[in-house]
Amino acid sequence: MPNRSLMKFAFSIAIASVCPAAEPDSSWNQWRGPSRDSQVPAVPWPEDLQSSMQLLWQRAHDPSYSGPVVLEGLVFTTETIGKAIERVTAYNLEDGSVAWSKEWQGAMAVPFFAASNGDWIRSTPAVVEGHLVVLGMRDVLVCLDPKTGDEKWRVDFPSEMGTPLPSFGAVCSPLIDAGAIYVQTGGALVKVALADGRILWQSLENEAGMMSSGAFSSPAIATLCGERQLLVQTREELCGVSLDDGTVLWKEPIEAYRGMNILTPLVIGDTVFTSAHSGKAQRFQIGKSEDGTWSVEEQWSQKSQAYMSSPVVIDDTIYLHLKNQRFAAIAVDDGAIRWTSAPFGKYWSMVACGDKMLCLDQTGELLLIQADDEKLNIIDRVQVGSDTWAHLAINNDFLIVRDLAALKVYRWK
Repeated sequence: MPNRSLMKFAFSIAIASVCPAAEPDSSWNQWRGPSRDSQVPAVPWPEDLQSSMQLLWQRAHDPSYSGPVVLEGLVFTTETIGKAIERVTAYNLEDGSVAWSKEWQGAMAVPFFAASNGDWIRSTPAVVEGHLVVLGMRDVLVCLDPKTGDEKWRVDFPSEMGTPLPSFGAVCSPLIDAGAIYVQTGGALVKVALADGRILWQSLENEAGMMSSGAFSSPAIATLCGERQLLVQTREELCGVSLDDGTVLWKEPIEAYRGMNILTPLVIGDTVFTSAHSGKAQRFQIGKSEDGTWSVEEQWSQKSQAYMSSPVVIDDTIYLHLKNQRFAAIAVDDGAIRWTSAPFGKYWSMVACGDKMLCLDQTGELLLIQADDEKLNIIDRVQVGSDTWAHLAINNDFLIVRDLAALKVYRWK
């Protein structure tokens, strides 16, 4: 049997090659953090939560599923008010004072069978210097000045592209890279100019219809086989897409109940891991021949079914919250299930730092977990809210929690 320490070192090198660590002062400025992989710099985390977390401030809000994002001392959150208005508010991170607030007409009702999940804004904004982009439920992308809240431009994708409203509202969280925005809309994957909102290209067009239009998964950027590309999971396929022109480099069908491919896929070296509702867990090897032809080969598959929660990888183990509400550890090399926990809540957002994870359960419980191949190793746990469906944000020593009723900012003591 290969030496586990050597295997862990090899996997660490593979992960580092595609998921470069953020700088220590990097802001949690988009979905799953600056690298969109829920990894934060390996700075010491406290060994407990009960005595180490100080609630700095909290502010009441109407509901939202958007995760909070942070830039230059401001934290941004969204909300849907009275089933009619979408609002963005910027707070000073240190003291919770309001920097600005901006709102617009933008809500919509979801189908009756999905009403229990709410009809409020879902997409997590993205922010860089000079630009905060917010995708509302009606598939309208709004760009604001993050310092003032002044609107710079907006793109109404259904009007611009002639596509129907997404049946469940716009869900995909926009990605900002090198002066462009990438996002899955109700009709296609698009690249938008950050400066003025021009649609530069569209790709992966999908058919109209409740079970095929739109997308639930948010993209990431990965370097696979030496080529930097957009990693995209549509409702039916896992794809690598050219950042320059939207060319589909490679794609692989993904089995999922009613197209519920929701999580953000995980890149490990030149491989990609994903898992889907009522489908299976799979790891794919991505290849590129000398003539430039791309290939996708399944390395392994097994029965684990994810739902909404995106995984993290630590050393040679994938940690994933499952559709059955259990937490599982899966071996990277062969897909073996190392252990599975008792059930938790319906959703987890997870952030990894070195060999530890902070996991926010949908019930509002925050768990500090030690990575462990043998068992679930909970170091500490604390209640920080209720109905916490928005992704946990960690910005240096600040922990930011958005539940359906409030935004809360904690700080390590």
